[in-house]
Amino acid sequence: MELIHRNLLIGIHDALQETFFEKNKYADKVIERLLKSHKKWGSEDRKTVSEIFYNIIRWKKRLEYYMGEGAKPGNIYKMILAYLLWSKTKYKKFEEFEGIKIADILKKLEKNTVPSKAIQHSIPDWLAETLEKELGDNWEKEMIALNEQAPTVLRANTLKTTVRELMDELKEENVESFSLKQYPDAVQLEEKKNVFLTSAFKDGLFEVQDASSQKIGEMLDVQEGMRVVDACAGAGGKTLHLAALMKNKGQIIALDIYEWKLAELKRRAKRAGAHNIETRTITDNKVIKRLQEKADRLLIDAPCSGLGVLKRNPDSKWKIDQEFIDRIKDEQQQILQDYSKILKKGGRMVYATCSILPSENNEQVEKFLKNNPDFKLLKDEKIMPSEGYDGFYMALIERLK
Repeated sequence: MELIHRNLLIGIHDALQETFFEKNKYADKVIERLLKSHKKWGSEDRKTVSEIFYNIIRWKKRLEYYMGEGAKPGNIYKMILAYLLWSKTKYKKFEEFEGIKIADILKKLEKNTVPSKAIQHSIPDWLAETLEKELGDNWEKEMIALNEQAPTVLRANTLKTTVRELMDELKEENVESFSLKQYPDAVQLEEKKNVFLTSAFKDGLFEVQDASSQKIGEMLDVQEGMRVVDACAGAGGKTLHLAALMKNKGQIIALDIYEWKLAELKRRAKRAGAHNIETRTITDNKVIKRLQEKADRLLIDAPCSGLGVLKRNPDSKWKIDQEFIDRIKDEQQQILQDYSKILKKGGRMVYATCSILPSENNEQVEKFLKNNPDFKLLKDEKIMPSEGYDGFYMALIERLK
């Protein structure tokens, strides 16, 4: 990596400070704002800043061990220095590093050992315990994968283009990519690039969507002319995929409790040329009741711990706790119970999460089926991070009567 300059150092410091110590500040939005406010930084500078920023978030607990103390607001520069030393990144003797005992950090680095698995994999102690309890001996293999950088995968918008055409279009804009055999609409970038600046993006030819996530729309098996409900639509990544699979025919009702997310979905749908989507904000139970037994297909992309997507959201492991997971599991069961009534008899739904915990996944489905004998599991699939993409779970369930 190139030598890091002082204004980059200050930018990284401020972004980390905001992410670690300000409530409801998420890494992706923080770095986006930082890069927007420094338009003079070149592409290499931007790449360096993003890489160091995300790696420090990813390895925070391990870096704290090398630092020999907790990450208090005043210690962010020490954490950056610990990372630069650990990763052998060239740097100048910035004034911000004055007074930091480099020898103490180097002594710990030279030992090349850490006292616990939680420090080794840089996760909170409670999370190491939870992962071991739920995944058994495989948990470390998954954590190693989750600490890698996520690849950039796009979904070709088949309402406007094909995978081949999209790859050609991107190549013209100096973005090299390749298709993925088992994912019909997926295109993976050879290296990270800001694809949002391309005319291909502005023309709605693709959405950024991980390969694992694309499997969910496929599993729902939507057909042209159906009425489909996306019950936890958010900003609509999977909704747009469903619209493309339905070739704009039929109706998709996108629901969410957040109006601003649905507003973003509308913007994205317009760019994608998806015309069969109607958004409805869930303000009360009446919104759900009005839809009872009205849908041929139902997608429940449930709120979850997000532990399957730590590759791209490493800050979330510092923002959640066991209490949050226990609370979200109750919410998942409630959503399954309430929203499943939207399905017509003979209709099918997919329950999906981006978690790797069985207690959020197959155990939730088993519990639901036990309490609802008029539903039947047709198939389910778990995708683990060690397979190369995000960790996801999805279950296809049919309403019998």
